[in-house]
Amino acid sequence: VQLQASGGGLVQAGGSLRLSCAASGRTFSSYFMGWFRQAPGKEREFVAAISWSGGSTYYLDSVKGRFTISRDNAKNTMDLQMNSLEPEDTAVYYCAADRDAVNWPRFRQMTTYDYWGQGTQVTVSS
Repeated sequence: VQLQASGGGLVQAGGSLRLSCAASGRTFSSYFMGWFRQAPGKEREFVAAISWSGGSTYYLDSVKGRFTISRDNAKNTMDLQMNSLEPEDTAVYYCAADRDAVNWPRFRQMTTYDYWGQGTQVTVSS
C-alpha cells in the first residue's frame, strides 16, 4: 500500500486542523493504521492508532480529548481531527499502516509499521 498524508499547515494555538491519509490499492481495510509525529530534535512518537474496522482507537495521553482518529474504508482514507492545538503539537505528522494482526498489540511502536506516508508539517503558533 502507498500512503499520502495531507492537511498540515500553520495554525494559532487553540485552533484546529484535519489531517488526511489517502491509501492506494483495494485492500485498505486489511491494514490497521496509525499516526506518528516527529518534532525537531526529537524522536518520532506515537499519536493515535485505529483498528481495521475502526472499532478500536488509541491515543497518546497528551492528545486524548483533543484529537480524533477515524477511517473510511470505502474511500481508502484515514483522518486525524486535531482540536485545541498547542505549540507542543508542532511536528511533522506521518501516517503508517501494517496488516499483520500479530503486530497489532504493538501499535504504539514505530517499528511495527511496514508502510509510511511522506509526512505533513503542522505548526502551531503561540
